[in-house]
Amino acid sequence: MLTDLVQLRTFVAVAEEQHLTRAAERLFISQSAASAHVRAIEERLQTQLFDRTNRGLELTRAGQLLAEKARALLNEEAHFSSFARELRGKIEGTLVVGTSSEPGTRIGEIVSALRKRHPLITVDLMARPSSGTRQGLASGELDVGVLLGLSAEEGFTYYELTSVPYRVAGPAAWKERIDDADWVTLARLPWLVPSGSSAYSGMLAQLFGNRGLELNSVLRFDNSSVGRAALEAGAGMMLLREDHAIQGELKGQLAVSPLARTEITLWAAHQSGRRADPLIDAFVEAARLSWPLMKPANARKT
Repeated sequence: MLTDLVQLRTFVAVAEEQHLTRAAERLFISQSAASAHVRAIEERLQTQLFDRTNRGLELTRAGQLLAEKARALLNEEAHFSSFARELRGKIEGTLVVGTSSEPGTRIGEIVSALRKRHPLITVDLMARPSSGTRQGLASGELDVGVLLGLSAEEGFTYYELTSVPYRVAGPAAWKERIDDADWVTLARLPWLVPSGSSAYSGMLAQLFGNRGLELNSVLRFDNSSVGRAALEAGAGMMLLREDHAIQGELKGQLAVSPLARTEITLWAAHQSGRRADPLIDAFVEAARLSWPLMKPANARKT
């Protein structure tokens, strides 16, 4: 019985997203194709992988165990292809990069430098939150990621790019309240909070959790553009990149707290076992042109 890696990748994406539509969007395939891939694996294995619920899809116990094996297989396939490129010694192929949907990562500059040096490399860019980028790196779905914050997960090599400052911002109509607010008052204002982002959660915990404060969360979002639109519409407070916050303040759209400021490190990352892959090496070289002070963190061994 042969294993179809395309179907296997779909299975892993559905398992991680717990939603067929989101998994299909992540893989740039139709929902019907994603459903067919999962159904084909279930029929081939004669095993139910998911329970259908009102909220989406939940892995069965068999599905949980098989998802771990599937991730391992996809990871091995990525290492297999990487090793083949090492043997050929040719810098060509497709490099799949996961990156934040927000500007500021200089990903355009990196890709431009990469293409100038290595015109035989094709780059596929995937907009992902940092958590989704780590999932893609672990499964081999992504070759390289540009993401916020380090992870306790092992097996990745990180390169420090820069520190990104963040500010607390709210609607311009609340300017007087925000200017005069202490930490307790800030926490009690309505808040727009990203869901599934360990980077943002960590920054908010540093600002408020460490002071024993709980935010008055009124809206959760899973896309930064949606969050900013709600912020500008006056829905609540939000942690925002400093350049976006200041720009919004200058336009009269936002009010920025003079009290709250934090920062987080932007990293590039790949699987530690793929450091010798010519595609990975080409990306690291190009990234250094855009980030001259880029430096590697200690590799985390598997």
